[in-house]
Amino acid sequence: MEYLVKSGSPEKQRVGCVVVGIFDRRKPSTQAEALDEASGGLIASVMRRGDMDGKLGQTTLLHGLENLFCDRILLVGCGKERDFNTRAYRQACQAAAKELDAMGGVDAAIYLTELNVKGRDDFGWQVKQALLTFEDVFYRFEACRGPDYEKHSRKLSRIVFQVPRRSDLPAAERGVDEGVATANGVKFAKDLGNLPGNICTPTYLAEQATALADAQKTIKTNVLEESDMESLGMGALLGVSRGSRQPAKLIVMEYMAGPKNAKPIVLVGKGVTFDAGGISIKPGAGMDEMKYDMGGAASVFGAVQAAAELGLPINVVGVVPATENLPDGNAYKPGDILTSMSGQTIEVLNTDAEGRLALADALTYVERNYQPDAVVDMATLTGACVVALGSHAAGLWSNNSPLRRSLRDAGELVGDRAWPMPLWEEYQSQLDSNFADMANVGGKEGGSITAASFLHRFARKLRWAHLDIAGVAWKSGKEKGATGRPVGLLVQYLIERANTGNA
Repeated sequence: MEYLVKSGSPEKQRVGCVVVGIFDRRKPSTQAEALDEASGGLIASVMRRGDMDGKLGQTTLLHGLENLFCDRILLVGCGKERDFNTRAYRQACQAAAKELDAMGGVDAAIYLTELNVKGRDDFGWQVKQALLTFEDVFYRFEACRGPDYEKHSRKLSRIVFQVPRRSDLPAAERGVDEGVATANGVKFAKDLGNLPGNICTPTYLAEQATALADAQKTIKTNVLEESDMESLGMGALLGVSRGSRQPAKLIVMEYMAGPKNAKPIVLVGKGVTFDAGGISIKPGAGMDEMKYDMGGAASVFGAVQAAAELGLPINVVGVVPATENLPDGNAYKPGDILTSMSGQTIEVLNTDAEGRLALADALTYVERNYQPDAVVDMATLTGACVVALGSHAAGLWSNNSPLRRSLRDAGELVGDRAWPMPLWEEYQSQLDSNFADMANVGGKEGGSITAASFLHRFARKLRWAHLDIAGVAWKSGKEKGATGRPVGLLVQYLIERANTGNA
């Protein structure tokens, strides 16, 4: 899809479709009024007939236009004008994208980007959000279809986002640049997440990291094999991989485009490419969705790619501990004691709490090999986080208040929310073990918090944050599929760091 920005009157657009907003109680936007006047009251007559009343998400497509250069007009309901906030704006863009995806035109001019959004006065933000919403609607995963499958055919190939004045174009162009790079990163993460476990193995992820470095010359990739991990003493990560015939990989991607002596931002993503739970095996129903347990890893790939596409003047390192977690005669067992790379010992009470073991060694690796300015790990870590926050927000823990605020604000700005959770020392006692330095689970109470507390034991010397994305990394049911979250949050955070250097 080609995305452009332009400033011009809606009635003068020679395109397949012009998209304008209608507010609740049949109140046309300024752009709809201009079309209505040029067409001799066409839009007003449609509203009088009751075909469009402006309810949020409602759409009406108009054909057979006179005195206009466009082939169609798409009216999009925007709800009450006084309540047209960021959420309503995204819903209106989503409704428009769905209608455009189904129609036959090759291009469209979008005037929703000219509307006043409550709390936002930056047309760059509006263009970026519209682009991300459109790309989310347009996404299809068809890589594993057979030769006889009729793939989705979309005629639409060019979208022009409109802004009121020529002076708004630089901000809008920035929005396109950031939106395209972010959308590409999200798509990369979605594609990796949607691949089945028999294709997307730890080795496959390592190959994708190598391919990314080949495609983006500013990225350097290094892959540690199990023998390397054994030499480093990564007993926690290797303990998880023992049940799999697929060798574990520790994937490191370096994007060092900032000042030479600047400390990097390190992104660490859980890369369990299939999680059966190990000896503590999961129930069979829904186990197919455990291919998504590498959602954290996929997000690291997407964010590093986006940083390189944007040419951000910062240093970013992506680290992915990749493994499978399967039952086997050689698999680690409940009651086993593992020695992590840090030297801390871990009593395994549940082999299905494997992600934190893999991340523990990855965090120690980061601490010993980089002097990071900030470390953000992300993982589909606990069902307890889904119970706490549902599918609307990731859980956010941090030992640094400015970092926590920056991540939260970045997610709020881009519509990829994370909600701060406590990291109080009182929770640490739940991880006490009679036989090792700690247990890998802390009981039923506060499960997502004790998981974060476990990781904190390996990150106390770091300026660190943890994102539990178990509720947001994929959708179940009819809309089943990877979401690509939290790539949007991560890229926005990196953009802010590149622009300001703060947090």
